[in-house]
Amino acid sequence: MRLIDLRSDTVTQPTEGMRRAMADAVVGDDVYGEDPTVRRLEERTADLLGKEAGLFLASGTMANLVALLTHAGRGDEIIVGDLAHTFLYEVGGSAALGGIHSSILPNRDDGTLDLAAVDAAVRSRDDVHVPRTKLLCLENTHNRCGGIALSVDYLGGAARLAQTRGLALHMDGARLFNAARALHVEAAALSRGADSVAVCFSKGLGAPVGSTLCGPRDFIREARRWRKTVGGGMRQAGILAAAGLYALDHHVERLDEDHANARRLAEGIAATPGLSCPQSRPAATAWTNLVYLAVDPELARKRGLDAETLSDRLRERGVLALPLGKDRLHMRLVTHLDVTSQDIDVALEALQSAVRGT
Repeated sequence: MRLIDLRSDTVTQPTEGMRRAMADAVVGDDVYGEDPTVRRLEERTADLLGKEAGLFLASGTMANLVALLTHAGRGDEIIVGDLAHTFLYEVGGSAALGGIHSSILPNRDDGTLDLAAVDAAVRSRDDVHVPRTKLLCLENTHNRCGGIALSVDYLGGAARLAQTRGLALHMDGARLFNAARALHVEAAALSRGADSVAVCFSKGLGAPVGSTLCGPRDFIREARRWRKTVGGGMRQAGILAAAGLYALDHHVERLDEDHANARRLAEGIAATPGLSCPQSRPAATAWTNLVYLAVDPELARKRGLDAETLSDRLRERGVLALPLGKDRLHMRLVTHLDVTSQDIDVALEALQSAVRGT
């Protein structure tokens, strides 16, 4: 039985065209700066994001870690949301490896941070008792807040605040191209005010591996040293970079299909008794390819149907989803290039059957 895998957009398989591009890639030793395909990807990504230079890394986690290590030193402080990927899911790397302190602010439902709270959280650099606040970190799209795209206006306000308070601004843009398509803007419009931005090729863009960190040339030069420090220097990495170039050429505009499939999935979930889905409601914010559902607590209590049980039933019906949360009532489903509109129909039928227990 073919499984419809909705756990994440990281499960995508390279397309035939991408595999051919990888096989035909011209390569060299990237640690020596001699891989022409890596250099092309770094330059291309930097140009798309309106930055001077780029640095190819193995993963989004590594890209964020290298950015934080480059921006802040031991004992310095960064401001980050309590639902941010860098805080929740990156193994505390900036603290473990860089001695960097995090000031945690609550993410609002749309993934933003209250800028007044950010302003209040900036420490005085004249007070020897407190860490120096060096960096503001934002995430776009915001994973744990429903895959919402942060707007150009909000990001502009955050950038102005950071500049006024002497902070750098780093954007975890793992799904930045999803945000750009959802907001109908160029990616550079979303990254314009950021001092550094990391984009990932192995999520919605469908490459098997890789991220690029972009920023000013001097920043990227220092980041290259940190990449080597954390073991991220690769040799003939052009085989991987070729997949990123192919994705930029062929997989950006098609993200609209993933967003349309996510909307259909969300509407079907909301129409299923006992389930709710915020992405089914019209909103001023822009939903993308991440869909979150919640099981009615009363249904869970009466019928023992929590997210884990629902996930097990879905697997039996050929659909994979990701249960989340300590309350065991939430689940994530993600659309991507290996999921068709017909797969959405099948997944919804499986979901409704799983809820009924039939």
